[in-house]
Amino acid sequence: MMQRLIIAFLAGLLPAAAGAAEFRSAAEAAVVLYDAPSSKSTRLFIVNRGYPLEVLVQVEGWVKVRDAAGTLSWVESKSLDNARNVLLKSPAAVRRQPAADAPVAFEGQRDLLLELLEGGSGGWLHVRHRDGTTGYVRAADVWGG
Repeated sequence: MMQRLIIAFLAGLLPAAAGAAEFRSAAEAAVVLYDAPSSKSTRLFIVNRGYPLEVLVQVEGWVKVRDAAGTLSWVESKSLDNARNVLLKSPAAVRRQPAADAPVAFEGQRDLLLELLEGGSGGWLHVRHRDGTTGYVRAADVWGG
């Protein structure tokens, strides 16, 4: 009986693991990341509004997340929203169409925060700069997509 329960539990986890990573963004101007799911635990970092975080685990008002550097930490659920943003991992050209030979809309520097408008096809993402300029960036060039 116990073996069936364990197998059923593990089988329920597989579809989630096989799907795309879930990302959420910091909802406040300064969001504190902790080393454990408690506001009494050690404060590790502060991230700014819009910073994308990969959701790993959700537990009673807390979310275990991974940041762009790969660091694992905990954040209060209320400090995250569903806005989708990405960070450039290195300097990259944001293009007017989703093609490597398309004209450049703008050049972005490492750690530039961009709003994700939609996941694109063929490895390109449709993004918007804070000044309103839109374009396409390769998914491989960003964190959070």
